[in-house]
Amino acid sequence: METQELYRGRLIDHIQLVVRDIEASRKFYTAVFAALKVPIAGSGDDHFWADELFVSTADSPAAQGSLTGRHHLAFQAQDWAMVDAFHRAAMTNGGMDNGAPGGRDYHPGYYAAFVLDPDGNNIEAVYHGEAERSAPAVKITF
Repeated sequence: METQELYRGRLIDHIQLVVRDIEASRKFYTAVFAALKVPIAGSGDDHFWADELFVSTADSPAAQGSLTGRHHLAFQAQDWAMVDAFHRAAMTNGGMDNGAPGGRDYHPGYYAAFVLDPDGNNIEAVYHGEAERSAPAVKITF
């Protein structure tokens, strides 16, 4: 078996969204991930994935025949400009505005934008303001 590497964040290992229209979702997420500088890691006719997010059709083997419900997912952005770029990319690739880019009262420095993806999931990009991270991610090699 070849060596594999995974990069993991703080809490979530992975999330699967099961969608009605894989091509509409592929267009939407490819655009917003490009704005967030996250590459699409792989894809097939009935699925694609990027980082910890796996998106598939209801008839893919991993979905067990059911659509997922409405979810809220928040993606980390590096700065305000990246949040703005996320919102623009979403709006021009099938997203619906659910909160324009701007400051929020959640904590000082919280800057975010919210959009609905083609299946109605509430997708956010957030920049938490100036902060120092102990590490960019956890790297797992096996």
